[in-house]
Amino acid sequence: MISRRALIDAAIPLITDNYVFPDVAEKVVEVLRRNDYDHLADIDEFAAAVTADLQSVNGDKHLRLLHEEPKPRAVSDHHGFDKVEILDGNIGYVENTGLRDAGTFGDLAAAAMTLVAGADALIIDLRRCRGGDPAMVSLICGYLFDESEHVNDIYERADDRTVQFWTPPYVPGRRFGGTKPIWVLTSSFTFSGGEELAYDLQQTGRGVVVGETTRGGAHPTDRHELAEHLCLTVPAARSINPRSGTNWEAVGVTPDIAVPAPEALDHALELARNSLADAGNERHAGDVSEETH
Repeated sequence: MISRRALIDAAIPLITDNYVFPDVAEKVVEVLRRNDYDHLADIDEFAAAVTADLQSVNGDKHLRLLHEEPKPRAVSDHHGFDKVEILDGNIGYVENTGLRDAGTFGDLAAAAMTLVAGADALIIDLRRCRGGDPAMVSLICGYLFDESEHVNDIYERADDRTVQFWTPPYVPGRRFGGTKPIWVLTSSFTFSGGEELAYDLQQTGRGVVVGETTRGGAHPTDRHELAEHLCLTVPAARSINPRSGTNWEAVGVTPDIAVPAPEALDHALELARNSLADAGNERHAGDVSEETH
């Protein structure tokens, strides 16, 4: 068995060479060098203790030591798009629990978003979303605007460059479009890429966020295997919203309408139905006005 100190020694250069904030990396490494982990025989206790120390400097929830035993893959894996349907009142509903790689699973995003394209309003449920691919976020957003939109930037330490993320000018299938109302559901579990999707739609004014403040993780991460089933995740980049100039790291995405997560769907449905009813009344009033002239 590899000693605890040997694992820490292997982790240190991965942090100093890759962590997005070099000055913070040095402080994290000081904590790891100072503390003794040899007494932690249980691997889960060791991983938890190291993770607590990794996050003790700046609270970065993406900086972790994970012990992950292999698990059988679920038969009913919908690759993140767990539920897509049209609810009463012609309200589209898309639940996403994981934003998978856009290059591999973009066809599923196209199918899901095309199904709800004809809805009069849309609810995107991210309450159980644990994160994923920024490119998938941009692809999904592509169905929610009429033209290409600048939604996010990511600064990468390795190349010292900032990559812009725009919604694609063309998307397969049909767009929901850029004018119909959208509500985005969040919880205290919503993390990483799920937070980005909520934040991007909030910052562009395209969606109203309903639910709870999210977990607060805005740093794209690389995984490094230290030993069998033991993985170090190191944030090597950070998100920069082109409108706010910042991100949701450590603070989370604050909802526009704060309600407990279990109540968020019912609340959003009530808002959507009221909004559509008001829009219908306005159209009817306009039609009547035209008839009287």
